[in-house]
Amino acid sequence: MGPIKLRIMSCNIRKNVKQDAETGDNWEAREEFCAQVMASNSADIICIQEAANQHYHDLRARLLRYDCYGMASRNPLYTPDNMILFDRSRFELIFAGGFWLSETPHIEGSKSWDCANPRYANYVHLRDYESRKIFRVWNTHFDHIGHTARKMQAQMIVQASQVFPEDLPQLLTGDFNADMKHPAYAVMKEGGWADTYSAVHGPEDPGFTFHAFLGPAYAESRPASKIPGKIDFIFSRGPVETHDSSIIKDSKNGHFPSDHYFVLADVALG
Repeated sequence: MGPIKLRIMSCNIRKNVKQDAETGDNWEAREEFCAQVMASNSADIICIQEAANQHYHDLRARLLRYDCYGMASRNPLYTPDNMILFDRSRFELIFAGGFWLSETPHIEGSKSWDCANPRYANYVHLRDYESRKIFRVWNTHFDHIGHTARKMQAQMIVQASQVFPEDLPQLLTGDFNADMKHPAYAVMKEGGWADTYSAVHGPEDPGFTFHAFLGPAYAESRPASKIPGKIDFIFSRGPVETHDSSIIKDSKNGHFPSDHYFVLADVALG
């Protein structure tokens, strides 16, 4: 049997922040639209960052075709969850897990270097029911403050992925808080991960994916030197061919499903 095709999304959905209600961008106001955007793109796998307990229950109730594996921090000051949703009719969960992106990766809530908050990566090992193809999906969210932390977090994921056979397809999604000029991006590329967006559209940075709920107007909100480029990525490793990749910029009545654009890739696993 030949390669299997699948569609994967990465979505930073914005943790609960009280002041978002002042602009009508609180979770209660955008929950339905956020789920609609996810459902309308018919992804086989949806990886989500910044999902608290409320987000988890609300999205699971609206996205019924998916099973889910998540990893959460119990830190009372910062408790987002990295969720990986996968189509239960297509894929069987073999095993799942995760680790903290620190010098002590098995200690919950640990952080290192110049990291502002504890960060982690989680993963699922899946089998396609029809082809019996096995592959791994990673999901992560790098620190937003520490430049050294982002580089070291990238190195940790590279090292963790290198232990697998070269013929195992791997996909990695996340908010990396690092654009294509950042050392963390170079670490990922040099470590064997390919950027699915660049594979389709070329090496030029397409521009910001974080937009603070402003959409295109974000470019006018601050000096160009203060606006990062694309920081939300879907990477691939091993026998993965990218057929298409896009940045989802849907809006409704001037509002967006998140303060990040979602990203999408269509791939074939060899």
